[in-house]
Amino acid sequence: MNFFLETLIGGLLAGTMYSLVAIGFVLIYKASGVFNFAQGAMLLFAALTFVSLHQQGLPFAVALAITVVVMIIGALLIERLVLRPLVNRSQITLFMATLGLSFIIEGLAQGLMGAQVRALDLGIEDVPLFVGDIMISQFDLVAAGVSAALVTLLALLFNRTRIGLALRAVADDTRAALSLGINLNRIWQVVWAVAGVVGLVAGLLWGARQGVQFSLSLVVLKALPVLIIGGFTSIGGAIVGGLIVGAAENLAEAYIGPLIGGGITPWFAYFLALIFLYIRPAGLFGDRAIERV
Repeated sequence: MNFFLETLIGGLLAGTMYSLVAIGFVLIYKASGVFNFAQGAMLLFAALTFVSLHQQGLPFAVALAITVVVMIIGALLIERLVLRPLVNRSQITLFMATLGLSFIIEGLAQGLMGAQVRALDLGIEDVPLFVGDIMISQFDLVAAGVSAALVTLLALLFNRTRIGLALRAVADDTRAALSLGINLNRIWQVVWAVAGVVGLVAGLLWGARQGVQFSLSLVVLKALPVLIIGGFTSIGGAIVGGLIVGAAENLAEAYIGPLIGGGITPWFAYFLALIFLYIRPAGLFGDRAIERV
């Protein structure tokens, strides 16, 4: 039983890392209905910017503040130069724009900061903590706490502020929101800026675990099953989806892996997402499409 609980808790804590990446997708999808393939590149660029500044001798807090400003400015430029000219275009057009944007951001990051792997030390030691006989990773525990704090802030932002109410209105009915005088461009600017900050937090945590390298942008691929399971339009769904994926991966690797020679972790989340596509295509908390004939 202790082994089962350790595996389950470790998977749940690791799942919060997936949730952080998925939240960035949810924010932009809710505001524009577009799957932002550039979220992984934004995550990479944020982590590279921070570690480059920090290695130049800037204090942690100063490097973090500058990186936040850089990500916000980048978000504003993306909205002005990429998204605004494509207003009222099809979703596939906007998706292809974010796909091209991801390559541009990665190329810019490589040109400005180089392609070498960089170590990122956040001062969080990955040492085991014991709760009774159950071992928990300290790094995973801190990452889960950061995720919980970030989700709380996002919940307050989008449920208690005028910007949040405007975002919900745009997500429910874009045309009705425009008719009420809501500035769609301003909403996109705010959402992309917040998504950039979320990408920064996720990039720092993933970079501290794996090292800051260009493969970091591929983390977006693991966010896909999280979004399919939790739903593309729900922040809470992204959290639940991440927890399900993390726990399922760990349990499957521990109990099914030995029976088939291991190697379950890279693909089991996609298998789980495929099952959800059959039984609940909109995800656990996603909005079901209603077609009137």
